[in-house]
Amino acid sequence: MSEFQGRTASGLQGRTALVTGASRGIGQATAVALAKAGVAHVIVHYGGHLAGAEETAAQVRAAGATAQIIQGELGSTAGVTAFCDALKQLNAPIDILINNAGSLVKRARILETTPELFDEVYTLNVKSAWFIAQAVVPGMIERKSGWIINLSSIAARNGGGLGAALYASAKAAVACYTKGMAKELAPQGIQVNAVSPGTVDNHFHEVFSTQAMLDTMKASTPAGTLGTNEEIADTIVFLCSHAGRFIHGQTIEINGGMFMV
Repeated sequence: MSEFQGRTASGLQGRTALVTGASRGIGQATAVALAKAGVAHVIVHYGGHLAGAEETAAQVRAAGATAQIIQGELGSTAGVTAFCDALKQLNAPIDILINNAGSLVKRARILETTPELFDEVYTLNVKSAWFIAQAVVPGMIERKSGWIINLSSIAARNGGGLGAALYASAKAAVACYTKGMAKELAPQGIQVNAVSPGTVDNHFHEVFSTQAMLDTMKASTPAGTLGTNEEIADTIVFLCSHAGRFIHGQTIEINGGMFMV
């Protein structure tokens, strides 16, 4: 292990992490990366893709950590409340919270948007992360230690593509309250930060983007490639490690230089 790898892993050993939306994509890669970095126990949340959650749990165990699967429908207030209640019943000291669950849900321009779609997008991307944090923060305060990483998006900075304005504004809200959470919780020994992926070559864009859209994004990105789930996960692990110990309230842009364009 290199000196840098040792610093990055430092502080993660023996910890328990909850990763929401961990059945595929960035969430799955992050759960596995945390296990490889020394986290002892990973709670794998999924919404509807049980097979993916089971695969994540298997990879976490192969990396040397224990894994536990928990289901929760986070697109409705009732679902968020039920999930938070279930977390409290786990009686597990969650040291690291990765608020990854989220989705565009569907592309809809302003004249196509219904109140129901508006509520679902904001509940899934904004309300769920806030109230899941609320559920785990008391234990972090008691231990005077904890890490919360919220998932934003480059769409929060540029408004997103056509039909993605609601999603973009929701992710902007996440980046904003990350700063507020950090101001409130830093004195309690809790680090709160966010990561903001650019276009990542994963299931999200298989659902919501065409190949032509992805080709355009790739050609426009200074690095000349789309991002990977693992690249986002590596940054999340860094923020949770001793190497990132003085970083509070930041949104880290990870986009191959696309934000400069």
